[in-house]
Amino acid sequence: MATPQTPYEAVLHAARDVTKLDSALDAEMLGTALLGSVYEIAETDREAAVREFVAGFLAATTRRRAAAATTVRAVFAALVPDATGADRVRPGATAPAWSGQLGRVHLTGSWAYGDVYGDQTSYLATFAYDDDTGGPEHALVALVDHNIGITKDIFVGGPADLILEQVRRLCAADELTWFREEDPTRVRGEVSRHLAVTDQLGQLPGASSLATDRALVGARLAVLPAAVASPAPADDPLPDAKRAEEIRRFLASSEAVRAGLDTVDGAELASLHFCLGLLLDHAVTFPDADPLRWSPTVAGLFLLDWVHRRAVLDMDDAAMLPRVLRAWAGYAARRRGLSAAAAAGTDAAIEEMVPEFVRLYATGERRSPATAAVAQLMAEGVDPDDPAALDAWIEANRHRLTDDD
Repeated sequence: MATPQTPYEAVLHAARDVTKLDSALDAEMLGTALLGSVYEIAETDREAAVREFVAGFLAATTRRRAAAATTVRAVFAALVPDATGADRVRPGATAPAWSGQLGRVHLTGSWAYGDVYGDQTSYLATFAYDDDTGGPEHALVALVDHNIGITKDIFVGGPADLILEQVRRLCAADELTWFREEDPTRVRGEVSRHLAVTDQLGQLPGASSLATDRALVGARLAVLPAAVASPAPADDPLPDAKRAEEIRRFLASSEAVRAGLDTVDGAELASLHFCLGLLLDHAVTFPDADPLRWSPTVAGLFLLDWVHRRAVLDMDDAAMLPRVLRAWAGYAARRRGLSAAAAAGTDAAIEEMVPEFVRLYATGERRSPATAAVAQLMAEGVDPDDPAALDAWIEANRHRLTDDD
């Protein structure tokens, strides 16, 4: 056979045996894998790239009458029904018996599970075809990472009952994991909302099924009920009044008392409030902006990365910060109702991070250019918040600045 001259010809060649498959599910799995390469190489708006490719494919193959061509057209139309021309596609007269079941599924159950800290939530939904000729009941699993605000991995496969039972067992065996039935409207909303962010990434996470299963996941999510549009989030997810109230509650807490933070005064008091401000500033960098969501992972992101890139600490601040973080993490765990084991896990993780935090503070190796510049000003006794002092420093160092340029 001649080498395919266009991407559309390459797809037809790759799908030449589609009519030999046993079910609509097998065909949809083949179709989503083929579209996965389009999704993976797209540089922006990956979902739109797949939709445009399907529209182009349908237009370019409209006169094809071979059974494989008409069948793969029907598969793509079922997977991406909003592509231009998809609503006019019909399986050909020689299409397999199962072709009438493409995309014709209904929900049989939906659940959610995740870690008690709130770092990640997985959503699981099971589907069955309207007719047994479509294929077996199968499951969609989507992992949402709340720390980076994306759907990090997706998977479609079966048998559905086996996947569900494995998840139940794993969650039952781990006291730091929860499992529950979930409203399908929430499953669709949460996975779709975070998947829309994933679609815009310049580089995808490493999971291979994220690309290969994307089109089929989109088709299955569309089967679920859609939520009423929610109001736009507030411009300031953590306003000053809420910040002040949270700090007040913390300083009156048993965790603050045990850490001796309720009696801090003098220069230490300024460091205490500076450190509390950093904890709250870090919270708003996450999509949920929850100042009480702390875990070993979140603590590591804060203590070993973010704070070095975003803040200039003096020695009092550096000495105070781990102490404040441990107390705040314990306070947050109690407020959220986490178990003693979960709270202890975060506390132990922070304690283990302290030597590396100190090393990074001493070397300054993770400072951003802006943070490094401010640190240099402070080291030379210049107040960065004093315009007159800044102007005087710039004038005094004009020759050095010019030489650097």
